[in-house]
Amino acid sequence: MRCPYCGNLEDKVLESRTMVNGESIRRRRECISCGYRFTSYERIDEKPFMVVKRDGRRQPFDRKKLEKGIERALEKRPVSTSMVEQISNDIEDLAIKKGRESREISTSELGELVLEKLYSIDKVAYIRFASVYRHFENLDEFITEVKNIEKRGKNNE
Repeated sequence: MRCPYCGNLEDKVLESRTMVNGESIRRRRECISCGYRFTSYERIDEKPFMVVKRDGRRQPFDRKKLEKGIERALEKRPVSTSMVEQISNDIEDLAIKKGRESREISTSELGELVLEKLYSIDKVAYIRFASVYRHFENLDEFITEVKNIEKRGKNNE
């Protein structure tokens, strides 16, 4: 490691300490040439988990975006904040499992995971999310989706 003081490439490690739940290592070093002491950090450089948009663009998975969409659907519904967090955790875990090989998931797969979870928790939130996600353009599409929920409910009884 290059000394930040004199630029020499030779140093010795004085101390190593694992940081942040084992996700990084902090090392205290001393330059062999000038004796200057400095700290370096070592962490794994993971390939980010990506979301493939409908138009083919890729962007890093953003948990905050996911939570925001779920919170919007559950707005003024009898669901606790901790439940929103749990739903987000579950969906994030499922998304990462589905995209384990390629390290990516499509927005349509992610949307379907959210819909499945919301359907099991709150039907109104499900309809709210579906109306935005599936781009309902008129009342008929909305009514059709509500009828599909009723059919599902009757089939599961």
